[in-house]
Parts: sequence; structure tokens; C-alpha cells
Amino acid sequence: MQLVTMPALALRGLTVYPKMMVHFDVGREASIKALEESMSSNKPIFLVAQKDIRVEAPDMNQLFSVGTVSVVRQILRLPGKSIRVMVEGQYRARLYDLVQTEPFLVAEVEQVEIPGIEGKTNSLKAEAAIRQSYELFDRYTELTPKSTSPDMLMNIMSSEDPGYIADFIAQNISMRVLDKQSILDELRPIQRLNKMNRLLHREVEILEMEQNIQRRVQESMTQNQKDAFLREQVRVIQEELGDDSDSEIATYRKKIAEAKLPEEVEEKLLKEVAHLEKQPFGSAEASVLRNYLDVCLELPWTKTSKERINVQAARKILDADHFGLEEVKERILEFLAVKQLAPDLRGQIICLVGPPGVGKTSIGMSMAKAMNRKLARISLGGVHDEAEIRGHRKTYVGAMPGRIMSALRQAGTKNPLLLLDEIDKLGSDMRGDPASALLEVLDSEQNSTFRDHFVELPFDLSDVLFITTANTTSTIPKPLLDRMEVIELASYTDEEKLQIARNHLIPKQLKRHGLKKSQLKLTDDAIREVIVSYTRESGVRILERELGSLCRKAAMAIVSDGVKSVSVTGDNLEQYLGPRKYYPEKNGMENQVGLVNGLAWTSVGGTLLEAEVNVLDGSGKIEITGNLGNVMKESAKAAFSYIRSRAVQLGVEPNFYKEKDIHIHFPEGAVPKDGPSAGITMCTAMVSALTGIPVRGDVAMTGEITLRGRVLPIGGLREKSMAALRNGIHTVIIPKDNEADLEKIDQTVRNALHFIPVSHVDQVLANALERPPLAEPSPEGELGAGMSGSEIRTPLHQA
Repeated sequence: MQLVTMPALALRGLTVYPKMMVHFDVGREASIKALEESMSSNKPIFLVAQKDIRVEAPDMNQLFSVGTVSVVRQILRLPGKSIRVMVEGQYRARLYDLVQTEPFLVAEVEQVEIPGIEGKTNSLKAEAAIRQSYELFDRYTELTPKSTSPDMLMNIMSSEDPGYIADFIAQNISMRVLDKQSILDELRPIQRLNKMNRLLHREVEILEMEQNIQRRVQESMTQNQKDAFLREQVRVIQEELGDDSDSEIATYRKKIAEAKLPEEVEEKLLKEVAHLEKQPFGSAEASVLRNYLDVCLELPWTKTSKERINVQAARKILDADHFGLEEVKERILEFLAVKQLAPDLRGQIICLVGPPGVGKTSIGMSMAKAMNRKLARISLGGVHDEAEIRGHRKTYVGAMPGRIMSALRQAGTKNPLLLLDEIDKLGSDMRGDPASALLEVLDSEQNSTFRDHFVELPFDLSDVLFITTANTTSTIPKPLLDRMEVIELASYTDEEKLQIARNHLIPKQLKRHGLKKSQLKLTDDAIREVIVSYTRESGVRILERELGSLCRKAAMAIVSDGVKSVSVTGDNLEQYLGPRKYYPEKNGMENQVGLVNGLAWTSVGGTLLEAEVNVLDGSGKIEITGNLGNVMKESAKAAFSYIRSRAVQLGVEPNFYKEKDIHIHFPEGAVPKDGPSAGITMCTAMVSALTGIPVRGDVAMTGEITLRGRVLPIGGLREKSMAALRNGIHTVIIPKDNEADLEKIDQTVRNALHFIPVSHVDQVLANALERPPLAEPSPEGELGAGMSGSEIRTPLHQA
């Protein structure tokens, strides 16, 4: 065939077939120029579809190989730069090359069909294909009445040319570009019509599926409307008959009437019921309203439990549940006594502070039992969302009331005892600060009208007795701490742990493990050995765990070995619990240079904290190691400056800070350490290392130091003194301002230790070193060498 050069136009999402009249809009400048050239020169134009409609300026590779040579019949200019054109397809042609791309496309094409090849075909295959196309196109027009017309069906039924029928159907139905191009590419008439029939059959199936889906949706909507209509009819009939006993709305109204709610609450709930009554069946808002009404009706708006205010009965319950803790018990009984004399007294919010395992939570439970109040416990550890306290708005998906309202629902009364556990471990993030939300809850002047975000109604919390627990007050926000009365629970002494184990823990563990009292016998020596060698804690949790282990060993021996009873003593304890975990006794400690016994407080009680100092030749650097905090490092620098200021009086080389390096180290470097109470400990260790005078190994100390050598008070004296006793210390040096705290120390510990209150470092050195280094009295009239201050001497006993 002969190659013909003519303007070309790239079509986007459109295919033009021979013998078809098509109109479409053109917006690209190159396409408009190609059409104008064809029109002005009275030349045909080659219309070919492009593969990717996103390409603005297609090249040879972006165009399909087969297109249609067409004649431009009409051009109509539209507002803007686009035009509307009408073309008539002439014949199929194959793209040979693009000879020009600017300012418009010019293509070399060759005709791929011999004129007249698509004439009438009378074969049986052609007839069958034509009949099938009639049937499928008829079904298609029924499914798409808006996009097709009966004239189209008449047009193809009047033709017996399979090729023309295929082209006509492809031109007038909605198909993918690739499918339309496949029809254009097929040159054989019968095969083209068969391919068209397959594509048309697929389109008909898709349309039928869409119609079925739409029909099912419509039927479902119609059924819901019918249900709502019938339900409304039933409701009206029941109202006319005066019989609405089975109505959900009537049930809610009955519950509200019987609950005897406050006026504001009742009015609000009745409005919500009226709102629910107007909702169509199955609506999302109706579900929200039902949930809201159910929650509000479960809250104890007026229900109270009869409180028992009896100091003697409460004393018996507290003594039966807890050994020791006399100060705490006394304070709780005082609270009950005042409550007995002034029943309307409000605003008593107690915060129990102490190390883990000393019984803070169990004391709250005992108080609830003693006062005959319902108990609800709220764990605040790790809570960092304000909505946990105040709840979520009921319009949110999955909304629920806050923990305070949920606890009241659980308790079932408006005057329960709410135990807020671990209040010192509250967090905060971008969702709010729960500690700030608790400010209203724990304020007796405000909590009578507490509003939960979900409930949206004022609830009186003034009758609730709040008991909070914490391990430390340092992390509790000051405004929150100011609303609570703090009661400190100190660590247990070893003797108290012995009594607790004997009277409480062992009977509890025997019952838990199914043992009788005669089947496991524990001597007091064995219990003491467990306390000293297998636990190191302020409370009794680990002790209870170890006693449970002994019970399991005994149960195993009774079941497996057939023994009738197991007796555990201090001598055979290691057979059951294994080697000892702790070796706390340090009797016979040697006096050493630069090694001082300090005392520290931790969350699990007191501990002995050694300070080591080495003096090396150098240039005056000071190195501080042992995982220390900033406060502790500053205390070391203060002690160092004090020694420099009194080097001559202390017998230290005046230029030591230029010629010597000092390294201060606290062992157990993996454990973080901080606080100012190791000031005199580090000062004593540095003086000992610089003078060569050994420090007494049976002395421990605690106290903060200033630049002028004054000793300031510290905290945790009770726990620190117990740690000194456990570690075989005989003498404890404490700040003079802490002398009053000795009254709070257990009598057993106080009688076993020799306490020396001091107000200046000179007194510390005089009592801690083997010989005093002082050559002159300290400034400002402080005591000098040979004077030990006001000592408190008590009989010395073995720890």
C-alpha cells in the first residue's frame, strides 16, 4: 500500500471508528492546529489514541499503531481556548512514522483495509454472531436507558455487515480504552464482532451485578422505613389504649421516678428519654442515649451505706490486720473519734506515704471494713490522660465515664471509701494532666458539685472518704499535696517483721498452700534468718514470697516423700531456700584510710553507702564517680572547698589542690545516687585520705555540709538507723537538728546504737577518725578538737 502524509491528532480516552460520526472537545494547542490545517487544506486527518492519557506531548512510542483516517466536518469554537469538532471516520490506517511534531503532529500512514472487504457476509457464523450482538445490545440498552436509545438498536438491526455492527457498538457503549483499541486493531469482520460480543457480554454482567446490589440496598432501606412506621403505629395504639407497660421509654421513666433523684438530675434524664423517644429505630444516636441513661441510672445519687463510727471496734480490726504502725493507727483512730463527735465533718483526705510493702493499701481496706463503708480501689500508676479522671464526652465513639464515676458505680453508694493507689506515679502528656483534674476531686470545698464529662451532671463527692497512697511526696504536685494530710508509714524493724510473719504471713501462706499448722514448723531463728539473709526491703512482700516458697517445699516433701511434717530451723534453712542472698553483718570492720560508712535512704528503706577517696599526684583535678546526681556532686565540691579553706588547721598540705588529684567513688556504680546527705561522709573521707588518718570502721554518718562546715539536717533517719544496725554499726553521727527525730526511732534500734548529734564538721572528724586532725578551734565559736558535742549514749548491743 502507498504511504500517505497527513496531519495527526492524538486522542485521550477516545477511539474513532470508520463510518462513524463523532464529536468531541479539543484543548491542546497542537491538536487545534492539526484540525485547522486539515480543514483549511481540505485534507483528511489521522486520529489515533494515545496509550497514557497523562502525557501532554506524545511521541511515536506513546501512540497506538492503528488509527482511523477521518474527515473534519465541523469546527465550533468554545469559550476559552478549546474547540468542539465533528469528524467522520473513513478507513483504518496503520501509523508508519511521525514526520513532524511541531507545531502539530504530521504522520505517515498506510491504509490497512481494502475498500469493500467489510461487505455483507452470509455465512452461518456471521449470522450467529450478528444475532448474538442484537440480543446483547438489546439487554445493554435496557440496563442503561439514559446512555442509549432505541434508535441505536434499530441502526444495527438494519445492517448485515458484521464489521460495521462491531464498530457501531464499540463506538456507542462505555468501555475501557484498551478494549476499544482491540476492536479497532481487529481487521477481520467476523472475528471483530465475536470479540465485541465477548466484551459486551462482560459489560452486561457487570451492569446486572450493579443493579442487583442497588436493588438490595433499596429493599433494605425500604424495610427499615417500614419497621419504623409500624413501630410508630404500635406506640400510638398503645398510647390510645393507655397500655405502655412494655415500652422501653416507659421503663426508663419508671426507673427515673423510682430512683428519687435530685431535681436537676431527674429533669435532665427525662429530657434525654424524650429525645430517645423521637429517635428512629436502630439509629446511632439512640444507642448513645441508651448507654448514657443506663450509666446515669446506675450511679448512687442518693444511696448511702450506714456508717459505723466506733473507735474500739476499729482498733480491734486494725490490730488484727496489722502489727506495729502504732502512729498510723493512732492517727486513723483520731480521725474516727472526731467523726464520731462531728458526723457532718468533711474534708478529711488522707495520704499514706511509705516504702513498698509496708501495708498502705491494706490499711485503707481495713479502714473501709472498720467504718462499714464500701471500698473501691483506683490504681493511678501510669495514668496520663485527664479523661481517665473526668471521662469523655458522650458524643465520642466509645465514650465512658471517668474512673471516679466508675468506682462509685462499682461501690453502689455515694459514701464509699475510695482508695487512690500510687498517686505519686501520675503522668501527663498532650491529652491533659490528670493531677490537675484531681484538684477538684480532692477539695472538699469544690467536690460537692463534681461534673464528669460523660455524665454532665453535678455529683456530690463530699461524702466520699478519699485515701491516697504514695511511695514518696516528691513527685506529687504541690497544689495536690496541699489538699491531703500526709501520714508517713516507716519501715518495719526486724523484730516487727518477725511478729508480722508469725501472726499474719505464715497462717496466710499455710492456708493458701493447703497446709496445716502441724505440717510446717518454723522456728523464730529460721524466720529471723529469712529476714536478714534472704530479704532486703522496708516492707514484707519479699518476706511473704520467701515464706510461700518454704510452704511449697514443705508441700512437695509431704506429697512426694511421704513425710508428715517439715521442721525448718536456722541451721537447715539453706536446704530449702538455697544459699543466702545477703551478708549484711560487717562486725569487725577494719579502720581504713579514705573509706567512710555513709547512710542513705532508698525507696525500699535505708542502706549503708560507702565512700572511697584516693589521693594521687596530679594537677589538682577532682574526679567523682559512682552514678551520682547533680546534688551529690555539688555536695562533694562544697566539702572540697571547705577542706581548702581550713587546710592548715586540718593538717593538710596547703597546696594540695594544685599538686594532688582527688578521686571520690561510691561503689555499686549501676545504682543511681543523689541527695545532699552524703556531704559529711565525703568530707571525712577526703580529710582521711589527705592526712593519712584511718576512719573508724564501726562509725556511720549522715548529714549535709555547707562551705563553712555547718552540718544541716536530713530525712529518713529512721530507715538509715535501721540500716546501720543491720550492718553491724555501733555509732551513728547525725545532724544536731535531727535530734528530735530520735523519738520516732524504734526503741530496739535506739538502744542498740550510739547516736552523736553534731552541728559542725569538726565534731564529725573528732568522732570518726582514729585521732583528731584539728590543730585550732573552728571559726565562729564552733567546737574544736577533743570535743564531741552533745552525745546520746545508750547501751551497745550486737545487731
